[in-house]
Amino acid sequence: MAPEARRRRRISILGSTGSIGTSTLDVVRQCGGRERYEVLALTGNGNVELLAAQARECGARRAVTADESRYGALKEALSGSGVEVAAGRAALMEAAAMEADWVMAAIVGTAGLAPTLAAAHRGADIALANKECLVSAGALFVEAVARGGGRLIPVDSEHSAIFQALEDDQRHAVERIVLTASGGPFRTWTRDEMAGVTAEVARAHPNWSMGLKISIGSASMFNKALEMIEAKHLFDVRPEQIEVIVHPQSIVHSMVGYVDGSVLAQLGVPDMRTAIGYALTYPQRTALDVGRLDFAKLARLDFEAPDEGRFPALRLARVALERGGLQGAVMNAAEETAFEAFVAGRIGFLAMADIAGETMEALAHLPPAAAMDDVFAADAEARRVAAGLIR
Repeated sequence: MAPEARRRRRISILGSTGSIGTSTLDVVRQCGGRERYEVLALTGNGNVELLAAQARECGARRAVTADESRYGALKEALSGSGVEVAAGRAALMEAAAMEADWVMAAIVGTAGLAPTLAAAHRGADIALANKECLVSAGALFVEAVARGGGRLIPVDSEHSAIFQALEDDQRHAVERIVLTASGGPFRTWTRDEMAGVTAEVARAHPNWSMGLKISIGSASMFNKALEMIEAKHLFDVRPEQIEVIVHPQSIVHSMVGYVDGSVLAQLGVPDMRTAIGYALTYPQRTALDVGRLDFAKLARLDFEAPDEGRFPALRLARVALERGGLQGAVMNAAEETAFEAFVAGRIGFLAMADIAGETMEALAHLPPAAAMDDVFAADAEARRVAAGLIR
């Protein structure tokens, strides 16, 4: 056997302490652990106790907390382990640029854009769980991955499903992309009923176990709005080819419709480890200890059109897609700002979409991005405008 075949695959996990990061480490364990994978870097934020435990277990070369104030705690927790310890933004960027073959990009929000770009520039395969890279940077990010020589493999369950259902030699025959949405906990609620919900209520997803940001994004359907923009850049389709359908059971993860009327769908139990495992071992598949569908026990699979009146985030995504340019970056930055205000109790649940929409209108004049600096500038300006609306 050639030396290249025997070498362990080098991987890094950006955002290892979040729900995607912890699931990724479980998948790595199931797929051979240290025998097959060398973990170069794990990064997290404030939960240094979990970060240290993860680094010890998988034998990571380096552990990085983005929170500089937690450096001492992380160093103490990893004392005697041989794991390198670092903290801060510069350390995060250095970890992202290590010579990994495969990088899980699971840092939530725009904070994940710069480190994921660093990994892409170095040529790693990017397992993309961070929506903002494509929503904010779009074609610039796709071009950066291509220039680096790596592959872009989606990890969101919906985009992973489409990735799996797309026939490489039939992309010209794709008629539509259908993203499924659970509808979240407020699928049947009126706007009056949603007006008074708190962050604690909004985070309770009926099917998936996710972090606070993604759970509340699912409740407001902002997650699906971001996924619509992602789909355009991932699969090179026109805005009018992107559809959303509400599917409360979360069994059909998404679908691809072809010009001959065929629709190919990917199904499975709601478990992110399936999509993560596919991204880790692509183009191969490997055995995973996840639940199996029992079709005899599936009483029904329901589908319904989304209500953009009750969930205006979907309408805002259509606007961003039609306008193009930096509108995705503006919408995302405004939504993140509004989300933080909602969690802090400063605004109501429904105000998040209002603030995002008003910010998009205020910055509709921004020209297309010529470079990444334009993306970061638009992000900063949108946060300034949104913060002013919140005040």
